[in-house]
Amino acid sequence: MKYVVVLGDGMADEPIEALGGKTPLEYAKTPMLDELSKKSKIGLCKTIPEGMKPGSDTANLSVLGYDPKIYYSGRSPLEALSIGVPMADTDIAFRCNIVSITDNPELNFEEQTIVDHSSSEISTEDCAILLEAVKKELENEIFHFYVGTSYRHCLIENNGEVIDLVQPHDVLGQTIGQHLPKKQIFLDMMKKSFEILKDHPLNIERKKQGLNPANCCWFWGAGTKPLLSPFEDKYNLKGMMVSAVDLLKGIAVGASMGVSIVEGANGGLHTNYEGKVEAALNSLKEGYDFVYIHVEAPDEMGHQGSVEKKVKAIEFLDERVIKPVYESLNESGEDFKILVMPDHPTPIRCRTHTSDPVPFLIYDSTANVSASYNYNEREAKSTGYFEPVGHELMKKFLGN
Repeated sequence: MKYVVVLGDGMADEPIEALGGKTPLEYAKTPMLDELSKKSKIGLCKTIPEGMKPGSDTANLSVLGYDPKIYYSGRSPLEALSIGVPMADTDIAFRCNIVSITDNPELNFEEQTIVDHSSSEISTEDCAILLEAVKKELENEIFHFYVGTSYRHCLIENNGEVIDLVQPHDVLGQTIGQHLPKKQIFLDMMKKSFEILKDHPLNIERKKQGLNPANCCWFWGAGTKPLLSPFEDKYNLKGMMVSAVDLLKGIAVGASMGVSIVEGANGGLHTNYEGKVEAALNSLKEGYDFVYIHVEAPDEMGHQGSVEKKVKAIEFLDERVIKPVYESLNESGEDFKILVMPDHPTPIRCRTHTSDPVPFLIYDSTANVSASYNYNEREAKSTGYFEPVGHELMKKFLGN
């Protein structure tokens, strides 16, 4: 038996007036999901434990079968693992987003507004140049910067402490003052990064091209060195992660899973979907039993507040990931299961994550299921099948 998870990050949503009261999942043209849903088990799953923030970190741990209340030590340490950052037990890791804020000379730094958490989905290559400029000015024996992917980077503090910091995508369009760090050293570094980056030649060129300037470091997601039990020990299956996102790759490294690096996979709407599918199928042929295909695009489009692009991201997922995976596995003649679900909702309404339960679909090639449901939030709820403990769903998917 082969097992494939297709994770559409942030895919779940709420009814949207512009879509005739439908969610993006309901509205999108998804012929492959429509076909699978008629022969699958469908329901809702609560991936975010009570009292925890609705992040992709806690949610994806849940989906992979790890109880976040036991295994979660912060988002950034998981990302640090994925890019090979050495962490001592006393180190603290922080996410270092390079974001876009307004540059109004008549306003103080605290009075500026955050415009874009991804700086127009900036490339890793461009962002590495900007981070190097910051690094030259701000790195010292305590703070160390590391390049990640796109706008997502890492800051390590030696002998630090975990502090509460605000996620930038939670405050898009808002004045930044009330959301800035209370600890002075981090506030100072953010202010200095703005002075370093706002007139950087690369940002001047980006503005000429109509792109948002990547002009400020934003620190968040503090945490300590993680310790996950190996996925293979936990489920007796050899697992592979296929993702463009450092967080997911870090979870995989922590769980001693394989990590597939796909050229052109960038976490955006126009990522290399076909490359991800090829990597996943090749992994199964090469002896892996379990593959987790993570697609970031629906979440990013939700953060951008784009209804049209979120619908398109879901349609791409259906046409360019789920369909070829299903067809290839079906033609192989080997028994297989597919789990399709988001990790959490990222509603267009609020442009950030929520803790609402998400719809899941489990297809089993050996089961004889006949149903009339389509795969979306509304119909998943109507089935009456609800998994209240997110990390228990993986056991049920694997049949353990």
